[in-house]
Parts: sequence; structure tokens; C-alpha cells
Amino acid sequence: MSPRVDLRVAQLLNARLCHDLVGPVAAINNGVELLGDEDPDFVRDAVALVGDSARKAANRLQFFRFAYGLSRSAMAGPPPPQLAAALFEGSAILCEYDSAYEAEGFEWHRLACNLLLVGGEALPRGGRLTITPGSAGPSLEGIGEGNGLSAETCAALALAVSTEALTARTVGAYYTGVLAQALGCRLVVQNLPGSFQVVAEPAE
Repeated sequence: MSPRVDLRVAQLLNARLCHDLVGPVAAINNGVELLGDEDPDFVRDAVALVGDSARKAANRLQFFRFAYGLSRSAMAGPPPPQLAAALFEGSAILCEYDSAYEAEGFEWHRLACNLLLVGGEALPRGGRLTITPGSAGPSLEGIGEGNGLSAETCAALALAVSTEALTARTVGAYYTGVLAQALGCRLVVQNLPGSFQVVAEPAE
């Protein structure tokens, strides 16, 4: 069953995607503007900036195409573990995608990738995210400083919030909850000091 979301959810997801892409795209533009400088060292730095920012933008676009895309043709690109590794490349977050989960189907990988996006939000100072197979779907573990997932994010994952109350920061968690619901499961969160876990369990 394909998940269904209302217009407000789509608008918020669009705003969030644009926010996540504007940084590297703006950096590319800044780098291009600096290429006209006469200092060779400065030009080399500008070229490096353009290359690094273009790579980040491409990695995010590929990941978002898979995580939010409708068509299975997204599977023609890099496999989900590679997409996830590229998304967090160069960041303070280490992403581990258990090889035991790789045999799962397209929709289950899409759920796992959306869980990684939610988990990354909870680790602003960095840490480690791990996807492993659970009894009813993916299990996400996050380790790092902080108090884990916010109450608002937990409510969004559980679909225990109206779409009118969603924000650009919580809409991704809500969409992840919708994906889980479409797969016949629900997402249960456990926050612990220095870590958190989100587990897919059979829907009651």
C-alpha cells in the first residue's frame, strides 16, 4: 500500500529539502564567484570548495530521491547503504548500515533511510547511527551527546500529532511514521542517556 500524505505535509517536506540543499548550492555559487581572483592559491581553494560542495549536493539529492521518491527506478542508483554513507560523509556522524539488513525490500530500505534522517537530527554534535534488522522491520540506534529524540519528534513518529501542528523539523519524522504504518508496523522510541533507539514493531 502506498502511503498518503496531505498537502501541508508535502509543502513542509519540500521546505525541508530546500533547506538541506541550499547550503551546498550556495557554497558552489560562492566558490564560482571567487574563481576570478588572481591569487593562484585562492583559486585552488575556490576550486576545492566548489568540488566539495557539488559532491555534498549530489549526495543529498541522490539520498532524497531514494528516501522520498515514488518510483522503484530509484533502486537503479547506488544501494541504500552507499547512499547513507555518502550522506553523512565528512560530517561528525558515523553511519553503519548492517549488511544483514541489505536483503530487505525497497520499501523497507526507504523506511530505514528516513529513520537515519530523523536520527541525524538528534545528533547535532555528532555520534553514531546504526541500522540493523529487527523483528518487524528496521531498528535504529543512535549514540552521542544529548537527550535523544525530542518529545515532538517522538509524537510525530507515532503519528500522534495533527498535520497542522507539524513543523519543518518534525515533518520528516511524521512522514517516517506514515511509511511505517503503510508497512503494517509502528515506531517505538526509547531514549536513554547518551543514546536512543527507534524500533519497528507490528501495528496493534
